[in-house]
Amino acid sequence: MTMMTTTTAPLVEVQNLSVHYAARGGGWLGRRIRPITAVEDVSFAIFPGETLGLVGESGSGKSTTGRAILRRIDSITGRILFRGRDITQVRGEALRRLRRHVQMIFQDPYASLNPRMTVLELVAEPLVVHGLARGEAAEPRVASLLALVGLPESAMERYPHEFSGGQRQRIGIARALALEPDFIVADEAVSALDVSIRAQIVNLLGDLQARLNLAYLFIAHDLSVVRHISHRIAIMYAGKLVELADRDAIFRQPLHPYTRALLSAILIPDPQIQQQRRRIVLTGEIPSPAAPPSGCRFHTRCAHATAKCRAEAPPFEEKTPGHFAACWAA
Repeated sequence: MTMMTTTTAPLVEVQNLSVHYAARGGGWLGRRIRPITAVEDVSFAIFPGETLGLVGESGSGKSTTGRAILRRIDSITGRILFRGRDITQVRGEALRRLRRHVQMIFQDPYASLNPRMTVLELVAEPLVVHGLARGEAAEPRVASLLALVGLPESAMERYPHEFSGGQRQRIGIARALALEPDFIVADEAVSALDVSIRAQIVNLLGDLQARLNLAYLFIAHDLSVVRHISHRIAIMYAGKLVELADRDAIFRQPLHPYTRALLSAILIPDPQIQQQRRRIVLTGEIPSPAAPPSGCRFHTRCAHATAKCRAEAPPFEEKTPGHFAACWAA
């Protein structure tokens, strides 16, 4: 994939996004409410036709970030702009109209499709909700969407349980495309699939992007998959961005120690090269968002942490042109 140029305006722009939750716990009968910040001060942009890969461990805030951008979460501060318009506070009918332009592909193709609905009903539902087509009038559109994702027209009358995991995910993709969106959040869209099927779905997403000029936020924990589909990659740890750069720059010259640890875990098919590589093993667990460590959040697992790392949070700043990192030693 070629690198996106920044001469065009961003399609999606996230400015200092934070996501807050209120968790009950402690106190008499657990009635004390503790504020939890699941995502803190995250900023990035996604351009038309671009894929931004968002990578991190479970609990790092990746999915929460994606859902906040789509306005599926309300407890947020900061700004979310879509085509230059602030959508952070849109409600009601304005939010419903926004849904036509921003969609989501879910992680689990077995749980995201209603088992009581036929494929025709599932894929046509967004058209019905938005008053674009219903009944027999929706069938030609559904048939064209199924063809777009590589499924036959005969699939329309069948139910989700009659399909494999990869085929169900194709149905989910067809459903996400029904309203002709500009931007799609793919939240771990291939992690629940067999390894042999993942490449097919990733290639399908790439083909659809080229054909329809889609922009993706591709959320995953597998850097090898992200490398295949992304133009730029953002690394997230404990609710904060720690690195963001062009895909090739991330793999060629990672600046943050957490990124280097993730890259060291990728297996290389060549046994000789694999034996020469040094695996960076992280000890400990990702910090709880209810009690994040002081200073740099990664310092509790970083072999290079200093007193400054433990006391002061490093700013997320541009270290070289287009390459951002939050590390005092970068």
